[in-house]
Amino acid sequence: MDGSRGTSHGTVTHTTTPDRRHPVAAAKRTTKGPPPVSSNGRRLRRVAVPLAVTAAAGAAVLVPSFLSASSHREAPSISQDPSADNTDVYAFRSPDAPNTATLIANFVPFQEPAGGPNFYRFSDDVKYEINVDNTGDGKDDVTYEFRFDTKIKNPATFLYNTNKVTYDAKRGEYTNLNLVQTYTVRKITRDSKGRTVVTTIGRNLLTPPNNVGARSTPDYESLVAPAIYSMKDGTKVFAGQRDDPFYVDLGGTFDLLGFRSAPPGAFSTGGVDGLRGYSVNTIAIQVPIKSITRTKSVPTDANATSAAVGVYASASRPVIDIKKGDSRVRWQQVSRLGEPLVNEVLIPLGKKDLWNRSDPANDAQFEKNYTKPELAGIINALYDIGAPSTGRVDLSTILLTGIPPNNGLGLPTTQVASGKPVKSDLLRLNLAVPPTPFAQQDRLGLLAGQADGFPNGRRLVDDVVDIEERAVAGVLAPAFGLPAPNGGNAALAPLLGDGVNANDKPFLDTFPYVATPGSGFDSVPHP
Repeated sequence: MDGSRGTSHGTVTHTTTPDRRHPVAAAKRTTKGPPPVSSNGRRLRRVAVPLAVTAAAGAAVLVPSFLSASSHREAPSISQDPSADNTDVYAFRSPDAPNTATLIANFVPFQEPAGGPNFYRFSDDVKYEINVDNTGDGKDDVTYEFRFDTKIKNPATFLYNTNKVTYDAKRGEYTNLNLVQTYTVRKITRDSKGRTVVTTIGRNLLTPPNNVGARSTPDYESLVAPAIYSMKDGTKVFAGQRDDPFYVDLGGTFDLLGFRSAPPGAFSTGGVDGLRGYSVNTIAIQVPIKSITRTKSVPTDANATSAAVGVYASASRPVIDIKKGDSRVRWQQVSRLGEPLVNEVLIPLGKKDLWNRSDPANDAQFEKNYTKPELAGIINALYDIGAPSTGRVDLSTILLTGIPPNNGLGLPTTQVASGKPVKSDLLRLNLAVPPTPFAQQDRLGLLAGQADGFPNGRRLVDDVVDIEERAVAGVLAPAFGLPAPNGGNAALAPLLGDGVNANDKPFLDTFPYVATPGSGFDSVPHP
């Protein structure tokens, strides 16, 4: 979409010098972008803290009770802060535009489409980011930052929209929409001197209305089209409500892995998609590959470590630091996600909140949860598969360091050519691997012989539940020198699954690819 009145699609670049006045704040600001601003765009000022609180807290950090939450409610505090809940991350080479990579981060889970009059939206007080590491140190080299601003046109009505919503191309706005949310996108990198470079990709970009129903939002995708922006540098961007693309038998998974299907051979049927009918808020950005690789080019050698990047998404909120009577506002990460299901099934309850607020570069502290996964023991107890339960270097390699060159799988995903890579939870993507056309994509990804599928990045179609369950059961273990499953039912290892094999709605073959959300009027509540 070309520029329209009230909407800026241009780029503005400025360089900032690292802030050394406050070590913690400086670290966040130089790696995560500009200081926090309020929903009206003003920089947040220092906040006076009540004396009683100051006396009790001393030099502590005042953090809201919703400090950490991520990935479909898998951390203890998630229900208190769903607008910052990062549910899933996807990264893949775009089949219809192979010189680009598509990065998708979803937030605000379990959206009942009929949830009015206060329909779901992004938070104005959360900084949403999609981060790219192209050097293997677990730190952001490229960050795309999204900040939202919400306005109510008529505060005297309870209605989300006052009539049928249409798009006025001349005015560049939606008609009859009472609650309007716009956003700014910034790209944050570093120059050769380590200074932060912030480029504004677009500002005052529209999010589309939620899919209310046939009276309010007929021909819904026609309302989505104006909210898909194409920039001069080849970047595309979208932010708004979509159908939740993750599919899983939630009920069976968390009822002690009591899947509705049962062996032998029935793991591929009978599951109930616990996310069927729900929506999420999607942030999708499609970028030229050369803009995120460390060589500034489109890689062609899949064996070169420079071909891989690591991706994760995060959400941060402004908090107050109190120290010696002084107070400063800084950003605190409250949610993050790279590889799917890690915090859900590998990280124990007592560490889930810590995991969410930790940076990927510090993930060595969680390594034992990868090398000695609790899930392997549960699978063995349920099905007598005989999966290795300790020393799981296969899991720590694939999920924490990236697959090195000359490995048994034939596909490197690490970004480090020599030495020890930093253990960090990143969704690693080898961008030299050609993309499989949408119509030919197999849900089992690399296990089905498709090198561009999970765990090489993550496509929307990839059945990460089945793939990771089989990986924990040991199907990839021999490639890393570990024993194969050797229990009485070892043959079941490559058949494990939750019985849900596809999303409830077909994905799109054009950007932003995530399926159309269901309408509120047509929604049938879950029984």
